Amino acid sequence: MTAPSDAHDGTATPGSPAWWAARPSAPSAPRRGRPSLDTDHIVKTALQLVDEHGVQAFSLRMLADSLGSGTATLYRHFASKDEILAHIVDRVLGEPGLGDLDTLATWQETLTVMASRLYEALRRHPAVIPPLMAQIPIGPNGLAQRERVLRALLDRGLAPAFAARAFTAVGHYVIGFTAQQHGPAAADPAAAPQLAAFYRQLDADAYPALTRTADALTAVPVTEEFHFGLDCLITGLSRRSSED
Repeated sequence: MTAPSDAHDGTATPGSPAWWAARPSAPSAPRRGRPSLDTDHIVKTALQLVDEHGVQAFSLRMLADSLGSGTATLYRHFASKDEILAHIVDRVLGEPGLGDLDTLATWQETLTVMASRLYEALRRHPAVIPPLMAQIPIGPNGLAQRERVLRALLDRGLAPAFAARAFTAVGHYVIGFTAQQHGPAAADPAAAPQLAAFYRQLDADAYPALTRTADALTAVPVTEEFHFGLDCLITGLSRRSSED
């Protein structure tokens, strides 16, 4: 992980291209008298707290208490809560573990692996979805994953313009689906039986389609729904690529 800079001029929004561009490419030498804190450990602890308490409740005071430190020490590493959140998002993006993409025969498999791994990472950390959606995920891990997938798509014959569009379309599908189904504002999956019962009691003359599909609308597991939608998207991209 790229180490945060000691110099915070406040001119760039944390997580923005300008902010990431200003990050040093290697850790700087510690200052004399500076408390020794490992930035990777700080971000790891912060992610655990966000997972447990959510983004809104998370604070630098909470993080300092968990680390047995003080907020003044944290401010030597990060200028704000938003800076920590930017690093948390990038840490989660480094979790999927794409494996050896060279073993995959087609670009369709590459996109499927990318989407599936990202989906599982976001399901493990649903509280991170709002800050992810509020920024461009171009931290070190985000860039590395993006580079690997795009290179694999290009190596498998996709034109640059189509590779970029396919990558973006699938990424947006994963994030949007996960936000709706697993994010902080997601509906309780346990409410599916009540929803099915609500559909069934509707006036069949006014809502004939809803009453006929009540069980099907509410019986499909969320993970199965995700992979069904992903397969439809990849199939559509395959058809589109053959037409270009």
